[in-house]
Amino acid sequence: MQDTVKTFLTARGKGPVARRLRETLYKWLFTLLAFASLAFLVGIILTLVIQSLPLLSRYDLSGLLFGKAWYPTAEPPEFGMLPLILASLLVTLGAMLVCVPMGIGTALFLHELASPRQRAFLKPAIEILAGIPSIVYGFFGMVVMAPFLQDTLHLPTGLCAFTASVILGIMATPTVASLAEDALSFVPRSFREASLALGANRWQTLTKVIVPAAGSGISTAIILGMSRAVGETMTVLMVAGGAAVIPRSLFEPVRPMTSTIAAEMGEAVMGSLHFHALFAIGLTLFLMTLAINILAEWASRRYRLKLGLGR
Repeated sequence: MQDTVKTFLTARGKGPVARRLRETLYKWLFTLLAFASLAFLVGIILTLVIQSLPLLSRYDLSGLLFGKAWYPTAEPPEFGMLPLILASLLVTLGAMLVCVPMGIGTALFLHELASPRQRAFLKPAIEILAGIPSIVYGFFGMVVMAPFLQDTLHLPTGLCAFTASVILGIMATPTVASLAEDALSFVPRSFREASLALGANRWQTLTKVIVPAAGSGISTAIILGMSRAVGETMTVLMVAGGAAVIPRSLFEPVRPMTSTIAAEMGEAVMGSLHFHALFAIGLTLFLMTLAINILAEWASRRYRLKLGLGR
């Protein structure tokens, strides 16, 4: 009997120790995984900065950012990024004009108006649309959309900023719709019930109560959709036209920053100024998307605090 009790106490003594060791191991493992993403981010930043320094040390920063000519293989080479930056901003703005009405309208329909059967069909369809590879969108834009727009609008070429904006807008619509629908679902049901109890109709409740209450979440969805559009590569490479000139309208060929990197990195001699200029474009694009993501996180934090969902 004494041996049995002794064995039981010994086993109980080992149990909590082993459990604490496992918990400590899990804690350090998850901490390592969490900081690994930070390490990768720091590594990306350092790589972009180090590879951009040879160009930044020889050219003035304002001349690089606001230069109007991008001729990296000329003698002497010109590395003006302004046409590329303006092309990215123009295509992104055009994509927002397409995806914001479609995305927000889709989210409102799914959340407020769609029947359960319609929602069961449309929600998976939108998610499938988000999972289509970007190169498939590029093929569709190049083979179908570009010739159609060229014939309909009588353009010299259908590969232009407008085509890229439409395709990118369609690509970003699922992101905006999904996140905006999630934001609408987080609005407390009591808001809707209180509005209807005060005599407001369904439309007034939607536009004056539900949408304002979900405003921060909807703005986050829009910003993340913009981040998706500004960072897209293959689609704009295939349908934007590839002309590194300052755009004067949506119907001219352009070359955004992402497509410039993708098109020229294979041709640039490693270690040349052209090679380092492409990294400088990447650094500029990284800073732009970082600013967009910080803005999205700030809006999302405001939204969560507004609804009392924590910090």
